[in-house]
Amino acid sequence: MPALAPTEQYGEITWLGTVPPDAGLRSAARDRLQLTYAGAQDEVHSGLTRASCVRVKFLWKQGTEIRNERQLSVLSQEEIDAIAAACGLDWLDPALLGCSIVVKGISDFTHVPPSSRLQAPNGTTIVVDMENRPCNLPAREIEAEHPTHGKPFKSAATGKRGVTAWVQREGTIKLGDKLRLHVPDQRAWRP
Repeated sequence: MPALAPTEQYGEITWLGTVPPDAGLRSAARDRLQLTYAGAQDEVHSGLTRASCVRVKFLWKQGTEIRNERQLSVLSQEEIDAIAAACGLDWLDPALLGCSIVVKGISDFTHVPPSSRLQAPNGTTIVVDMENRPCNLPAREIEAEHPTHGKPFKSAATGKRGVTAWVQREGTIKLGDKLRLHVPDQRAWRP
């Protein structure tokens, strides 16, 4: 068995977007993304490096330059639908969540193992960094669009916020592409 085992799980891309610089968290919808080793072009989260944030405060002082493994925010349509329902909405626009990629069809998506790969038919590949924990930024965007519905976001999105990822092989992805999930062939860590 290869160290990165292909699965029969495919995520069909249903939505693509980029967060323009100086636009807050809200994504602008796209029909395709050109991915480079630095991430998506014209995206506030792109770059080979980034300033460390509170998520890694036990490793480095905030603002320390580190490798950017948070170039992309990838969510599943199924989990977005569950978040919407918990927030009392019929539908939740992925743009309000600052999404880069939304996929449909991969079960328990937020919990795919770190270092999993999502590969497009043309070979473009992204690597899952880790679960993207919910924060208050999307709640504010939802609240601005749908008053009183943003408040439950953080609890509604716990365990359903998707993953952060970085580009391993450059290329273009587009709406309708099916990304195949490859997972590390290793047992779970046992301290």
